[in-house]
Amino acid sequence: LCSFLGLLYQEYRDKSTREEIETRRLQDSQTDPEETSPSEETPSEAESTSTIENKAPPQINLLRNSNSRFNLWQDLPEVQSSGVLSILQPDEIKLQEAMFELVTSEASYYKSLNLLVSHFMENERLKKILHQSEAHILFSNVLDVMAVSERFLLDLEQRVEENIVISDVCDIVYQHTVNHFSVYITYVSNQTYQERAYKQLLQDKPAFREVISQLELDPKCKGLSFSSFLILPFQRITRLKLLVQNILKKVEEKSDRESTALDAHKELETVVKACNEGVRKMSRTEQMISIQKKLEFKIKSVPIISHSRWLLKQGELQQMNGPKTSRTLRTKKLFREIYLFLFNDLLVICRQIPGDKYQVFDSAPRGLLRVEELEDQGQSLANVFILRLLENADDREASYMLKASSQSEMKRWMISLAPNRRTKFVSFTSRLVDCPQIQCVHPYVAQQPDELSLELADVLNILDKTDDGWIFGERLHDQERGWFPSSMGEEILNPKIRAQNLKECFRVHKSDDSQRRKLGSRNRQ
Repeated sequence: LCSFLGLLYQEYRDKSTREEIETRRLQDSQTDPEETSPSEETPSEAESTSTIENKAPPQINLLRNSNSRFNLWQDLPEVQSSGVLSILQPDEIKLQEAMFELVTSEASYYKSLNLLVSHFMENERLKKILHQSEAHILFSNVLDVMAVSERFLLDLEQRVEENIVISDVCDIVYQHTVNHFSVYITYVSNQTYQERAYKQLLQDKPAFREVISQLELDPKCKGLSFSSFLILPFQRITRLKLLVQNILKKVEEKSDRESTALDAHKELETVVKACNEGVRKMSRTEQMISIQKKLEFKIKSVPIISHSRWLLKQGELQQMNGPKTSRTLRTKKLFREIYLFLFNDLLVICRQIPGDKYQVFDSAPRGLLRVEELEDQGQSLANVFILRLLENADDREASYMLKASSQSEMKRWMISLAPNRRTKFVSFTSRLVDCPQIQCVHPYVAQQPDELSLELADVLNILDKTDDGWIFGERLHDQERGWFPSSMGEEILNPKIRAQNLKECFRVHKSDDSQRRKLGSRNRQ
């Protein structure tokens, strides 16, 4: 295979995303992105195809030729010697590279999965230490995942070997996603238990800890941790969707290849969503049970646990005492601490009491909350906002004047409490308006439910930002929203690149009418 096949998937993915970041940086620094000169002569598509079809297909065995030193389709000796590079149009070469990357990255991923199984899972010392049930939680259905990857890779490899110029790969992606990729949902849904079991084993079994450390030191692992191998399937299914998006951006509009790519993307999106839901469901259920145990109701009790309810944000705020008219700016005694639990459909207002418990003294449906920022009222009223409950626990309207610890904390509470408020910048889906954008250059793991985990090279529209270094953004490829530190990214300054990013995003989602309606409704918020 190409040089990437010498890499484990973790290395491949890191290299690939860093190249993506550098490419975007380069484009962003150009005031006028280069355009193909009209004087350049390029043969017609029909002429190109007929010339290519006359050439005998070379044999490129991707699974076995792992010592080859090429990382691009156009660098393959078979491609270079064939003469197709002088025949194909530049756009077609870019498309070939995008399809080739999907194939080579699958080969690298398969190699890493194989190492997880042969080096860790099948290690005799590890087998003796782990009880069968522990091994099952730790490795889940990874053998099924690996078998699916192998079958997928063999079909992709066969396609590449049919002809030097790859006809398509998205039809294969579509078939495998529909028929086989459900194994990913099973694996990823087990992630919460897998992480917990791994931490517990490290803590409780010194022999397990010792064997894992020794196995990680093996040169085969290239300094990568055992946990980086365990998370591979989740990373791969998400990345596969992005690779198909990359192909979709490069295929000719209204062509068969566009139709196939849209179908493949839609099916992958369904699997990715099911994976995300699987993970969330496991952790949310446990979280809700834990919260229920901590609450004591001073008012009429509200059942907290529900299959359709989850936590959006929790934390402490300062409540201003007394009516607005009698307030003075003298001391912090004006405020007393309250604690909020905000769920997707309900707000519960409490005071913390001894024993890590919370006494609930008010509540309201989330849809009946309104927030209002106080204009600059001096230092003691900085970061203060008013929360109105249109109908509280006593079926009356109630107002709370609340002070947050920082500007970002105030904005985060206001956006979580009343998501329909307009943000500082127009929402992503307004599209016609040039919205600020940022590219992620450092990965970020969300620490709170209202935060967004970021992968390298993610591009986001900036919906709001704070003076103390936080951004509220909406990721282009999946429309997920959340807060993250501004230090994780670099703003995209070139308006042409921002417009291109939006245009590509609409194209990816254009086949899904319900998606468009969803985007449109968000735009009106």
